[in-house]
Amino acid sequence: MNARQLKNSILQMAVQGKLVPQDPNDEPASVLLERIRAEKQRLIRLNKAGKIKKDKNESVIYRAQPVGARFIAPFEQNEPRFFERTADGTVRDITDELPFDVPETWEWVRLGTLCNFGYCENVEPDKIAPDAWLLDLEDIEKDTGRVIQRKKKHEVKALSTKHFFTAGQVLYSKLRPYLNKVIIADDDGFCTSEILPLDFGTDVYNRYAQAYLMSPFFVEYVTQCSYGVKMPRLGTQDGRNALVPLPPLAEQRRIVERIEQLLPHIAEYDDAEQKLTALNAAFPDQIKKSILQAAVQGKLVEQNPNDEPASLLLERIRTEKEQLIKAGKIKKEKPLPPVTEDEIPFDIPETWAWVRLRDVVYNHGQTKPQSDFCYIDIGSINNQQQRLNENETILTASKAPSRARKIVKQGDILYSTVRPYLHNMCIVDRKFSHTPIASTGFAVMACYEGLSNRYLFNFLLSPDFDNYANSIENSKGVAYPAINDSRLYNALVPLPPLAEQYRIVDKCEKLLPHIERCRDMGAQASRLHEYLRQALNYE
Repeated sequence: MNARQLKNSILQMAVQGKLVPQDPNDEPASVLLERIRAEKQRLIRLNKAGKIKKDKNESVIYRAQPVGARFIAPFEQNEPRFFERTADGTVRDITDELPFDVPETWEWVRLGTLCNFGYCENVEPDKIAPDAWLLDLEDIEKDTGRVIQRKKKHEVKALSTKHFFTAGQVLYSKLRPYLNKVIIADDDGFCTSEILPLDFGTDVYNRYAQAYLMSPFFVEYVTQCSYGVKMPRLGTQDGRNALVPLPPLAEQRRIVERIEQLLPHIAEYDDAEQKLTALNAAFPDQIKKSILQAAVQGKLVEQNPNDEPASLLLERIRTEKEQLIKAGKIKKEKPLPPVTEDEIPFDIPETWAWVRLRDVVYNHGQTKPQSDFCYIDIGSINNQQQRLNENETILTASKAPSRARKIVKQGDILYSTVRPYLHNMCIVDRKFSHTPIASTGFAVMACYEGLSNRYLFNFLLSPDFDNYANSIENSKGVAYPAINDSRLYNALVPLPPLAEQYRIVDKCEKLLPHIERCRDMGAQASRLHEYLRQALNYE
């Protein structure tokens, strides 16, 4: 149960008489209701224009015990029947229409009997003082009963006719009522016509009325009878007809006091729930990052003293590089500066070595398409799984984008240098129906024989390299930050012995799928919870 559901449960218990115990010494709601009706008749006789009018459809709900064809009230048995007598004298049994039982000291009543629902005092804009408070729907936070901003008339450009309200009135939004925008006015002011100022007088505690209007019981009723698709709203007569479980006035105050005692705890629960949700959402990624970082620091698998050290591996890589240069397959480049002690971000095992990225990878150069080809751009990669999409993008040479230039071969690593934090990267793991050519937005990395492309790929995903590639010094630009080739290939790479590279890759490939399954299970659980919530209409 989340915080909102917990709050709704409390409000539902409140209006059902289950939140606080009843006190037999309380004046019963039946007496309270008599006073409310008497006061209403007095105001009608005084002709309080715009504040209250005689409701031709007003009714009286009462308990009675059926005896043959007659009805005797009050009843004395345990299972009463409830009847409603309308203004024209018609009486009907509404027992089965009542949604739940209420304590004997409570009464059922229509909302229109308790307040001026639909009768509001309209005020033209030119009659509103410049410093008057103007309240709009967007000024009210949903579900909380809290005003999030207060505007004065002189701060608002366009004005229309407003409803006048006074301090202490309940302000209820009849537009999109499921948002639960219900507040108690703490000052006089003017509101949009979509907000109804409700005056419950002195015999209904305004904070109990607010709790009732925000309760799942009332919200469900409103949802069923609202009209309109995009902007549903509650009609005036439907609002007046809403059933209200009315407690004694003293119990109303006890209910509100109890709610206000519980709300801070609900807020704490909500805060803890949000933190837990965020932690659960971040957990798979954090574990994945921890595994990758441990891998590139030599902490994921044990070192084997019999492994050929990385220093000898580097010698073979240099020999292979010289052979490729002689064969004209790659160009000779200016040597990179040696790795200094100050650059090293963390310690590595003795059998490892620090190298620069360009020392262990090369590329195949560029070409302009001369025939049909398979184009690989950012959209060709699933950056959640770091894999090529199944579908190929086949283009003719005449329709080749100007960025379609980089030669790609199977086994190469493609790394997007634009917005590197998105991890648009993959290993080219298959053959294509036509020659593949990648966008110049990628760095194409072919590994020398002494370097596992899977190990390097995991390193490029590690937090250490991620921080380097996305640092302010290396990733330039605002909307589309990018790292240039010089800074990219200058990055430090922790190089393990080749045998250990394979052990690291094997360990990662065993662990990482479990993390993705946990992520999928979490997403499935969330979807199932949402489906059940909607199916049960459980807000």
